[in-house]
Amino acid sequence: MESFSTAAGAMDSGSGKPEVVAAYQSKEAKQARLQSMLAALLDDPILADVPRKPSLADVDTLINLELGSAMRLSVVKLDNTSFEVAVLNSATVKDLKLAIRKKINEIEQEQMGHRHISWKHVWDNYCLTHHNEKLINDNSALSAYGVRNNSKVCFSPHVMSRVHRKHSRRRKHRFFHGLSRKT
Repeated sequence: MESFSTAAGAMDSGSGKPEVVAAYQSKEAKQARLQSMLAALLDDPILADVPRKPSLADVDTLINLELGSAMRLSVVKLDNTSFEVAVLNSATVKDLKLAIRKKINEIEQEQMGHRHISWKHVWDNYCLTHHNEKLINDNSALSAYGVRNNSKVCFSPHVMSRVHRKHSRRRKHRFFHGLSRKT
């Protein structure tokens, strides 16, 4: 009880508040120094491939790229512009799609601000190809298609067959179907 009253007395006298404010300001100062140091590092031309707000996975992939356990791929869009993504050597088609999604969202954010892209629509109507072979199976490894470091992957139009779309012909049943009959 005595320690509580001593602490309360210190807070009442005003000596506790400056310590809290000083600790908060030093934490802000450390954060500001860290942000300025990170900005200076990212402006270095050697680190030009590091995204502006890198995640741990981004940094890990770039480190693996330098170590040779990741690959850089060039992705060609339908308008013949391209961009590069980095994925691990053991990556699947799904991993590549996620990397493309992240990179395009990043590019769109820089150029136009917030914009929503329906990726379900994109993958329903387009697929990735490598040497005219469609990368359709999301769970297969990129290496199975011959994709290597510095390979080129292209978007191409893709129409799914009716079998894969799984549309059902089942009629919608109404819960009270008997009530609509005329008697």
